[in-house]
Amino acid sequence: MHRFTAILAGAIVFAVAIGSAQQPSSGGPYKVLRRANVGGEGNWDYIYADVAGRRLYIPRRAPAAVAATDARPAAPAIRTRLTIFNLDTIEPIGEIDGVGGNGTAVDPKSNHGFTSSKPVSMFDTKTMKLIKTIDVGAAQPDGIYFDAFNDRVYVFSHPTKDAMVIDSKDGAVLGTIDLGGVPEQGVADGKGTLFVVMQDAEGSVTAVDVKTMKAIAHYSLGDKGGCNGLALDRKNHVLFAACARSGNPPPVPPQPMMVILSADDGRILANLPLAGASDGAVFNPATMEAFSTHGNGTLTVVKEKSPTSFEVEQNLETMNFARTVTFDSKTNHILTMSVERGPAPPPPPGGGRGPQGTPVPGTFTILVIGK
Repeated sequence: MHRFTAILAGAIVFAVAIGSAQQPSSGGPYKVLRRANVGGEGNWDYIYADVAGRRLYIPRRAPAAVAATDARPAAPAIRTRLTIFNLDTIEPIGEIDGVGGNGTAVDPKSNHGFTSSKPVSMFDTKTMKLIKTIDVGAAQPDGIYFDAFNDRVYVFSHPTKDAMVIDSKDGAVLGTIDLGGVPEQGVADGKGTLFVVMQDAEGSVTAVDVKTMKAIAHYSLGDKGGCNGLALDRKNHVLFAACARSGNPPPVPPQPMMVILSADDGRILANLPLAGASDGAVFNPATMEAFSTHGNGTLTVVKEKSPTSFEVEQNLETMNFARTVTFDSKTNHILTMSVERGPAPPPPPGGGRGPQGTPVPGTFTILVIGK
């Protein structure tokens, strides 16, 4: 009965969030094709599809044991591990113990994988064994990206406002890149330029010459801020920056916004409303659509009708707290993940964001989205 009550309460919160978030109706071509309840406890951040290797990687971080209080029951310590799934069936195929962090990136040529942990972990994707760890100094790894242009991995750090550059062939640290802001998601054009979106109150995108490992441009997003997602249409040189706030001062409640801009010079092409605050974005060149996932349980689809014309095509209900995203270009599927939670404790007396509800054991779920 207690478990049912927790799920019911979480569902009510989810329904309220969806009702307030949707602007265009949820009618459209996309739907949740599958909800794979894979279970497993622990925190998570990014989800990563290795399209060539047909594997799906989700680091599960280990929160410390929590003593019981009047508001919530005791919680045991959770084992840190990198969970690995078959990308086609979403069946678990292995774990690497002790390898956690926030995200994963894989070089399909060397079969080397990396996690944005402290220290960074380098592993063999075939044997699913740890190769070595890489010291990151003062950095606090968050986002991570592999660029096949020159076989390098970029590990983004909030407090140091930079990216550590790692050779994916041997794990050698090649240097760091000053990004000039708090970095979140990165994307590359495949021709030597890396773009990274900044999470600062005044949002921006930094363009990096990967050959010199230097920032070459900073594109302002105007009054848009809290930007976590970034996607790229390589063919037409169009960037899609998913931002949590817009306006100066921002309205209450905040209005999340997709800022669409030229990758060549940063010129703003369009601003479109998002159904929630994004923590990730991807682009499908086969359908000319950008996707943004949000913690309030929505996904916004933006259609690129031409290189200068864009529209919100659909706002889809997903799962509450399903906020990060990955793309499988073989199947054209979008994947995200979340867990059911019990009722949230009240916010602190002085105001501000309150803690989340306790995760319901065994409810961790991977969502597969498509047409």
